[in-house]
Amino acid sequence: MEERRLGVIGIVIESREVVSMVNQILSEYASIMIGRMGVPYKEKDVAVISLIVDGSTDQIGALTGKLGNINNVTVKSALTKGR
Repeated sequence: MEERRLGVIGIVIESREVVSMVNQILSEYASIMIGRMGVPYKEKDVAVISLIVDGSTDQIGALTGKLGNINNVTVKSALTKGR
């Protein structure tokens, strides 16, 4: 069994047109999510989502990779070190 890691993923969405794609991907990975907070920033016409995740590096990498391939979406993650 692959080691699980705890981490945080930050997502910045710069176009409302891609929100449904982002939410579809997030729902595919709901099993590794511990928490989610989304904040629309209407003055700047962006949305920011922060996720707390607990999963394998493959799962977390697949999630961030799929999100990062969407135009107008920026993704950054920080994970615990493997032990």
